[in-house]
Amino acid sequence: MTATKDPVARNEWVACGWLGQIEPGASHDTMILGQPIRVYRDESDDYRVVEIDANAAEGRELPVQTRYTCIFTTLGEPTRPLPEIAEFDEPDRVVVGCGSIGVSTSPYRLVENFLDMAHFSFIHVDTLGATDKTEVLAYRTEHRKDVDEIWAVDCSYYQPAASKAANGGQMTRYQYRVMSPFSVMLYKNISEDSDRNDAICVFIQPVTETRCLAYAPMAIVDNLNTPADIADFQQSIFLEDRMILENQRPTLLPLDPTYELPTRADASSIAFRRWLKAMNISFGIHEKQAA
Repeated sequence: MTATKDPVARNEWVACGWLGQIEPGASHDTMILGQPIRVYRDESDDYRVVEIDANAAEGRELPVQTRYTCIFTTLGEPTRPLPEIAEFDEPDRVVVGCGSIGVSTSPYRLVENFLDMAHFSFIHVDTLGATDKTEVLAYRTEHRKDVDEIWAVDCSYYQPAASKAANGGQMTRYQYRVMSPFSVMLYKNISEDSDRNDAICVFIQPVTETRCLAYAPMAIVDNLNTPADIADFQQSIFLEDRMILENQRPTLLPLDPTYELPTRADASSIAFRRWLKAMNISFGIHEKQAA
């Protein structure tokens, strides 16, 4: 596998690790977009990222940012900043980094799965969905051109246990936010305060076109559970998703609208694919074969 030459993918910030993954004074070898890299953590908790070759020899040093419990880098010159997520700065929230989970699929399949409410009642039974309540109510999608993000708003779904802190079933209100081809999040109202939403993110490390690591930092309104309990709940949800994601075919994402026929519930996926097509990204995209 060689590093992608796709400038669209190269110019995005992508996750390449989580804070605390590497001991002070140590390093970790990994890969983004087909490019091997080495991530260093020094004794002062500062991070460095360098490219390495097939013989582990070091080359170019890459930009680094550390936010939302993750380490981010880029192979190119980003055209968009890391997103601002104000909930992570609120002092009374529980901020949890859930480590990483490996998934053998396209990064965009991960984004679409996160956006998809229709699978809740079939994959996340008795937590995010109930087998007797399967309807996805109508919602709206928006391309917010000032920040170049895709949003799905006015979403709601019945959930028996919307979070670790939930006390019984409820109609949960959602807003979804696609911040880049490799990052997505949701705002989810589950607390007694109707003005406060949990913020749950997925930052994707595209190791190759068909292999990813997913990081799921959260800023949660929860005074009852420990960070470990919250992380366990989130990881159990994600592991249920992994089984489905790794069986989707084709593994790469087709952008031709005739390849996979959508339903009304797929409005956010339709908007996401149109957005990817408009930016002319090629990394991780399935090209339709000529007849």
